[in-house]
Parts: sequence; C-alpha cells; structure tokens
Amino acid sequence: MAAWRFSRHKLGKIGGVILMAGVLVGCQADELGYGPKAQRPVSSDIKRRMTDLNMSSTSPILIRIFKEENTLEVWKEKRNGRFALLDEFEICKWSGELGPKFKEGDRQAPEGFYEITPGLMNPNSNYHLAFNLGYPNSYDRSHGRTGSHLMVHGACSSRGCYAMTDQQVQDIYALARDSFKGGQRSFQVQAYPFKMTPENMAKHRNSEHMDFWRMLKTGYDHFELTQVPPKVSVCEKKYVFDATPVIEGVPFKASAKCPDYQVSPRLQQLVAKKQSQDEEKFQQIVAKLDAREERQKRWEDTQTKVASALGSGEEAVEAAAPSDESEVVTASTEAAAGAIAPRPGTTVETAFAPKKPDTGTAGSFFSRWVPFGAKAADETPSPEVGEIATEIVPAAKP
Repeated sequence: MAAWRFSRHKLGKIGGVILMAGVLVGCQADELGYGPKAQRPVSSDIKRRMTDLNMSSTSPILIRIFKEENTLEVWKEKRNGRFALLDEFEICKWSGELGPKFKEGDRQAPEGFYEITPGLMNPNSNYHLAFNLGYPNSYDRSHGRTGSHLMVHGACSSRGCYAMTDQQVQDIYALARDSFKGGQRSFQVQAYPFKMTPENMAKHRNSEHMDFWRMLKTGYDHFELTQVPPKVSVCEKKYVFDATPVIEGVPFKASAKCPDYQVSPRLQQLVAKKQSQDEEKFQQIVAKLDAREERQKRWEDTQTKVASALGSGEEAVEAAAPSDESEVVTASTEAAAGAIAPRPGTTVETAFAPKKPDTGTAGSFFSRWVPFGAKAADETPSPEVGEIATEIVPAAKP
C-alpha cells in the first residue's frame, strides 16, 4: 500500500513536470514575441495608431491588395462607422503578372473580391500564419476558373499567393482574428492589379484585361466614395455592387440573369459623376500617350531608313572595292606610275591649281596672311585678266 502511495505521488510529480514543460514550451519566445503565434497581440505601433484613429481593437477590417504597387492595405472601422487606412504593408512577393488567375498551376495571384471567414484562417500554416482567399469565388467559378490554396501568408515565398514577411503576417493575422472576436462574420479582400486611377488605367489601356479591370474599378469607386466595404454580388457572370433586389428574397446567381435590382440613387449618382470625371481624364491622358507613341514611332522609322541608306552606301563601296590585296597593290602601283610618267597622248587632269614655289621666307608668309606692309614684288597682272583701269579721265570742258 505504501508502495502504491509512493508510486502515485511520483507519477503526480512527473505529470506536473510534463505540464510545466508544456506551459514553458507554449510560452517560449521567438523573434516575434511570446506564446502561440496565432494568439499574439498586435504590435505596439498598430495599437497606438488604432487609438489615434479612434478605432476599437475588435472593430471590422477590410484589406486591399495592389500588385503593381506591391502594397497590402489594412483598413479598419472607426467608431463613426466609416473605415480608415490603419496600415500599409509592402508585399514581399507575389507571383504571375497583372491580370486574374485562370487555372490551377498558372502561378497567377488572383484579382477580384473575396470574403474571408474564420474557417479560412490557418493558425498552423507552414508559412508562419496564413488565411485562404477562398479562390475560386462564385465569379471565378462562373468563368470556369480553377485553383486552390491561394493564400496571404508569411515566409516571403509565393506560387500564386501574396507572401508577406512573418512579422507582417503576424500583425495582419492578429487584426483579422480580433475583428472576428468583435463580431465580424467575414472580412473583404479586394485584390487589384494596381490603384484604379485614370493614370494607371490609361497606362494599361491596351491590356486584354481592360474590361475586367473596368468592372473591378466600379467596386473600387464604391469604396472610395463611401469608405464602407461594398456589398458584392455576382450575376450574369459579372460583379455588381451594393445592389438590392427589387423583390425581396430573390437571390443573385452567378451564371443566371440578374434579377431586377436597385442601387441607392445617391450612391449611383456619386459613382456616375466620379466615373465620368475619371473617363474624361483617362481620354486626355490616352490622347497624350498615343501622340507620344506616334512621335516615337516616326522617329524610329526615320532612324531605320537612315540606317538602311547608310548600309546600302557601305555595300556599294564594298562592291566597288578590289577583292584582294594583289588588286590593291596593282591599282596603287599603276596610279603612281601614271602620276610620274603619263602615257603618250594623254592629258593628266587635276582638281588642284598649280602651286607657286614657296621660298620659305618670313616675307612670303606675311605677304600671304598680313593685310598690311610692303606689297608683293610681282604686281604684274596675269595675262588672263589684263590691265585694270583704276582712273577715268573726264573729257575737257568746251
């Protein structure tokens, strides 16, 4: 009996040691903080910004991604119900090019509007922490697009994902986690090729994705004007924003005809005004860019023609040149002999006037170059010119 009590006491001590070891492991520090990584609080800098912006730590969030700018923005709801930019993170890596993802394995990072629920959060990711974008969404599926495991995660490595550093994703994950604690059922990720400004739209005006991007821009404009995440629906294989069916309860189906719906008249008016202004600016920029490209094209064409003409001239010279060194030697020898002793009955022509003998004296130098001093010794006019009359003697008066 005593032995049993001893064994039980010993097992209890062993169990306590194991439990304490587990606690110590759970609280073990790494370079990013203490405790389980999925439960760590946001950084002190972000806490301070939330206070400055009058935000609750558990208020809803929204994320915007811009490929060309390599930027991930976290927006958070203020106490007045509007969202404000809380922080901006530089994307460590994203794969593919500007444009949407089409199929599994194309290594293309998605573009579009995605809703992230708690079930898409991954606290045990091999890439530190992660959340799944939920690709393909209903819009993607309506177009037959495929793909899986498209994430925002750490480790700065991407094969179709948006990869952040571990420290960045630590804060992004914590902000999302806390928003769920505050009652947000899902947060929106808006993934764009670039900031949807007239300048950027004009810059990429010749892209095959322009119609798709114009559709995304409508959702972008809704958020820019309201500072509230737009309600996103899909019908007729296209996104529609902040739409309410006229008949209550009629659903939006991605591949089906859109039901009759309406958008707030005030919002519709604001969006139409913004898009009209943006389109006008877009056209002005496009006209300037097209004119610049036309000038550049004309210049390149001119350069090509000049290069071609010069090339033709060189070819002509090469064709007229002797084919080997023996011909060169013969030709030069004959030319020298001809210069020394012309053949009988021939006349040697030269393009240069015969030179007068150069005495090499200082006087001859000054007589040629100095416009004053003694006159040249020989003032006899040449026989070709003859005497030049310098005075006219008037006739005697009667």
